[in-house]
Amino acid sequence: MLDIKFIRENPDKVKEGISKKGADSSLVDNVLDLDKKRRELIQQIDTLRAKKNIAQEKLISSEERKKVLPSLPAQAGEERQVLIKEKEENKKEILDVLKQAKLVLEDKEKELGKLEQEYQKLMSSIPNLPLEDVPFGKDEKDNIVLREIGKKPHWNFTPKDYLTLGESLDIIDTKRAAKTSGSRFGFLKREAAQLEIALVHLAFDKLTKKGFIPVIPPVLIKPEPFWGMGYLDKGKEEVYYLEKDDLYLIGTAEQIIGPMHMNEILKEEELPLRYTGFSSCFRREAGSYGKDTKGILRVHQFDKIEMFIFSKPEDAQKEHEFLLSIEEELMQSLGIPYRVINICSGDLGDPAAKKYDIEAWLPGQNNGQGEYRETHSTSNCTDYQARRLNVKYLNPQTSKNEFVYTLNGTALAIGRAIIAILENYQTKEGFIRIPKLLIPYMGGIKVIKRKSSS
Repeated sequence: MLDIKFIRENPDKVKEGISKKGADSSLVDNVLDLDKKRRELIQQIDTLRAKKNIAQEKLISSEERKKVLPSLPAQAGEERQVLIKEKEENKKEILDVLKQAKLVLEDKEKELGKLEQEYQKLMSSIPNLPLEDVPFGKDEKDNIVLREIGKKPHWNFTPKDYLTLGESLDIIDTKRAAKTSGSRFGFLKREAAQLEIALVHLAFDKLTKKGFIPVIPPVLIKPEPFWGMGYLDKGKEEVYYLEKDDLYLIGTAEQIIGPMHMNEILKEEELPLRYTGFSSCFRREAGSYGKDTKGILRVHQFDKIEMFIFSKPEDAQKEHEFLLSIEEELMQSLGIPYRVINICSGDLGDPAAKKYDIEAWLPGQNNGQGEYRETHSTSNCTDYQARRLNVKYLNPQTSKNEFVYTLNGTALAIGRAIIAILENYQTKEGFIRIPKLLIPYMGGIKVIKRKSSS
């Protein structure tokens, strides 16, 4: 969520920024209009409350004087009755004022409650602004390739795709998964299952040495923290919801690691606070009908190791590049050719102010011609999520509690990492060589093969 003060002071800049993301710039005018009405209503309520408090004080004072009245010196009967009558009339006048103020106040508070809901909904619909160095573009066709790393494999045979290899070696089974669970599911078997554990072990080894705190999080999350991460305003169709329990299944570990510190004030010396979480992830893939329907590239359930950082604002850009460097280091250590993509403004999600993708080279795709497919992403979300989650830190420079910046990045999407290994390390016989770095994690297994795999 953006800072309303920033929107008030920079409406044109906000309009320009959200327009670059494809959002309607009229959202800004609508928010400012509601904000004005909201502030005026709050002022009216404050005035009514003050008036009510004054009336209550007068009533208390009147009651106190009434108690003292019997002890006053005797006065003429007629004069005393006049005084009593004045006191009663004064009390009635005060009670009338109190009653009226209470009724008006109740109406105004109800009006404010409805207005606040509308205001919060509209504020939530305004996406984060892209950073100045984000390339302008409408969709993924406008993303920019920054670099290509690694030597693509060349063979004297036509490479097979991972599913053909996996089924031949009996390490991927989507047919039986369809029988038990439906489409877009798969069993990882034998060495593929061992590969998953090996990849998790490798990533955790590397990340803990770089100061990341390992976490195995819950995969169910309450609506409030999920909303705080910015994933419920749009894209609800992608999320699995358990209505009876009022809980959502996470689509990535970042969605639940971010809210770990919801409504907390972190210490400046704790930052950057780095976590790495391993979890199963769940997505409906509602917008991908007809795409990657076979295999395990695009599935409803997959496992992933995610990185998440709480940072001081001035360190966020450096931390973002740090996340990207880790992703590249892991790809290079596995010997997978890849390219780095700078995501354009129109292809950024709502929370992200800047994003990089990594796409692995998959030689078996496109009938053996090969193509790049996304395996990683990393985003700088500035203070957009922190404002919604209310995560701050004590800034010693200003002696104020200020919002942190949040960043996330994929360490390894396990299924896609396995796909990249199968296709890049295949042999003419249909065997799979294990990347050298993974052999110790695989218990010494160097090649995945079956007698009938060729």
